[in-house]
Amino acid sequence: MKSRTPKVLHTLCGRTLLGHALAAAGELDPSRLVVVVGHGRELVGAEVAAVTPQALVVCQDQQLGTGHAVRMVIEAIGVVPGTVVVTYGDMPLLRGQTLRELVDDHHQAGNAVTVLTARGDFPGFGRIVRGSDGAFLRIVEERDASPQERAIDECNSGCYAFDGTLLADAIKRVTTDNDQQQEYLTDVVDILRGDGHQVGTMLAADAGEITGVNDRVQLAQARRELNDRVLDGWMRDGVTIIDRSSTWIDVTVTIGQDAEIGPQTQLQGATVVGEGAKIGPGCLLENTTVGDDAVVLHAVCRQAEIGPRATVGPYAYLRSGTSLAENAHVGAHVELKKASVGPGAKVPHLTYVGDATIGAGANIGAGTIFANYDGVAKNHTTVGQHAFVGSNTVLVAPVTIGDGAYTAAGSVITDEVPAGNLGVARGRQHNSDGWTARNRPGSRSADAAQRVRSDDAV
Repeated sequence: MKSRTPKVLHTLCGRTLLGHALAAAGELDPSRLVVVVGHGRELVGAEVAAVTPQALVVCQDQQLGTGHAVRMVIEAIGVVPGTVVVTYGDMPLLRGQTLRELVDDHHQAGNAVTVLTARGDFPGFGRIVRGSDGAFLRIVEERDASPQERAIDECNSGCYAFDGTLLADAIKRVTTDNDQQQEYLTDVVDILRGDGHQVGTMLAADAGEITGVNDRVQLAQARRELNDRVLDGWMRDGVTIIDRSSTWIDVTVTIGQDAEIGPQTQLQGATVVGEGAKIGPGCLLENTTVGDDAVVLHAVCRQAEIGPRATVGPYAYLRSGTSLAENAHVGAHVELKKASVGPGAKVPHLTYVGDATIGAGANIGAGTIFANYDGVAKNHTTVGQHAFVGSNTVLVAPVTIGDGAYTAAGSVITDEVPAGNLGVARGRQHNSDGWTARNRPGSRSADAAQRVRSDDAV
């Protein structure tokens, strides 16, 4: 990956590569879940603890092959009776349902091992060699394969279902007699077959599921494939996606029926979109809840709550801790942080609201600033129900505007405005007669003023 970040911690569609692998494995409801880590073990181990705390981490100090990795697990935890499934941390497209089908086929056939295979062009993957009758013979790694074997289009995914007891016995007999001098897990398949045990295969219905990620190009391809899968699922569940090519939705997002997602929209994290809501175009929502029938247009919303039938945007920024009640409105070029906007209240234009409570039905005029920071601490402002804050007002926190109170446009409010009062905090206007002629003689402004004065004199 050419990165400071371990490969399996690169992200797509709301999870790391490892997170997707753990989610798929978790769908089997395993009695034990073990993650083998090597490179970047501290970071990878922390991800495992955060995502699947019940999983056991086993360290592979030397990366000596897939068979060696499995041997490390058995040496660490002992023989695992029952079925052991082996999968990989860099295959984010692998579905839990496919692993379930693999296990079911394995049980029904009574195999010692069942290999998940796929047909297609998978450079670097081992090939499935079969006899003239189509029966499984062996797996040959690409490095060790003949030209004829490399031409085989059925490939080994690297995922298996094993009989745990037989696996523990066979893994001890794996050698490093191969091109890479590593312990191949594929050799366990040959050992079990040589011992007379039954070996089977299951062909993946979707060959793309076994695709691994080894560089940024493959990561981008997997991201697109997984996103398309997510979008298809939501559209089939009654969500309208206007432009799938520019819409990105994490696997952790929830969307209600009849919602509409516009172009150039990203829904990330634990975002929840209610029924009938319209999001986009041009939105980024991260860990945000949107109520039924709300509308969000050209907005960035992070860790915010948007109530039913509320409207946001265009070009609004809702930061963490912001909550809009039902029918509230936040308009163009408005930023809110740790702000609560009551039912039906409006913050229409060019305003910053920080650390504030705005009551039901209140109106905040254009250009208002909630001056919440005094250089040391953040302070709170309260605007009462049906209050009216005039345009270009500065509310210097901590301060309260009472229910039904008004502030005059252009005021700097530092003290409480009681309920029903008008707060005025600005200098009285004074016009200096003839100022332009005296101070800008010969200018265009002076000439224009003189023409008006001459006309008035006539």
